Amino acid sequence: MAKGPDKKIEDMTTEELKTELKRLKDNLCDLEDMHSFTFVKTSVHIGAEKAQNMQTEYEQECALHNDQIAKIESALKAKGAQ
Repeated sequence: MAKGPDKKIEDMTTEELKTELKRLKDNLCDLEDMHSFTFVKTSVHIGAEKAQNMQTEYEQECALHNDQIAKIESALKAKGAQ
């Protein structure tokens, strides 16, 4: 993250929050693109167990990104920033 390891979202400046929000959204978009490419746009064979593990990991990563995005958007709103 762009913030220091001990810096909490509520302690970040508006600019830091906006930068982190953009980074998280970009990462989420990249994650979604990679998942789509792997499971939709290729014909590579992936075993069922491996595919299930990849799907579970993808869903967990998306949930973490979306949770962080929501927290940052909430912090920006609290600071009066859009």
